[in-house]
Amino acid sequence: MKTTSTTTGAQSATGPLLVISAHAGDFVWRAGGAIALTAAAGERAKVVCLSYGERGESARAWREGKNLEEIKAERRAEAEQAAQALGAEIEFLDAGDYPLLETQELTDRLVHVYREFEPAVVLTHTLADPYNGDHPAAARMAIQARILAQAIGYDAPGEPLGAPPVFHFEPHQPEQCDFKPDTLLDITPVFDRKRKAMECLPAQQHMWDYYTDLAKRRGVQLKRNAGPNLGLPHTCMAEAFVRLYPQTTGVLA
Repeated sequence: MKTTSTTTGAQSATGPLLVISAHAGDFVWRAGGAIALTAAAGERAKVVCLSYGERGESARAWREGKNLEEIKAERRAEAEQAAQALGAEIEFLDAGDYPLLETQELTDRLVHVYREFEPAVVLTHTLADPYNGDHPAAARMAIQARILAQAIGYDAPGEPLGAPPVFHFEPHQPEQCDFKPDTLLDITPVFDRKRKAMECLPAQQHMWDYYTDLAKRRGVQLKRNAGPNLGLPHTCMAEAFVRLYPQTTGVLA
């Protein structure tokens, strides 16, 4: 995997980026900066939404008296606008939420995505989330599909997948999800795009400022880990990730 360094010492991958999201809004809050960085570098970024978040993450629409199909259409339109703001392609598998059920059929659809898209990097949810079972379900299917896509004998079009690194993006309740970041990504140059994408999701307006503040806090941590910054002002915005598989390298850096 090729990398490029930012002014803060962070590194961002070059090559196609695949984001597997349980619901239509998850990719924006948790990985919007990574997506926008990829697109800004001229690389493809693709989001796969397993569901629209129509049952569990659309409370306002339900209270307004909208029906299921209306809510799904509304969430789809919002997610499409957000993906466009970030520069990403988006695909919806409409597998349903609350619960998002793990099935071989859905995993197989993800295998086909891997084989067709050939990502250089994969982002998805954490494997633990006591507040939302859809998130670890999506992560398990994303990982299993990656494994199956690597198998030369698996019945799916395309060549066997290589070994794209998998990163878990930050959950809404990191402490309860045992999330301890080992990667901080500088998204300062594209944060305005992430904020614009967040504002495409009025169904979850309460999240806009939360994830703006989180980016500031992670930016402080990024600056501190990039070098001494004793009392210097912080203007950095960042996203946090945990790498699933070991990094392979010829140089310790």
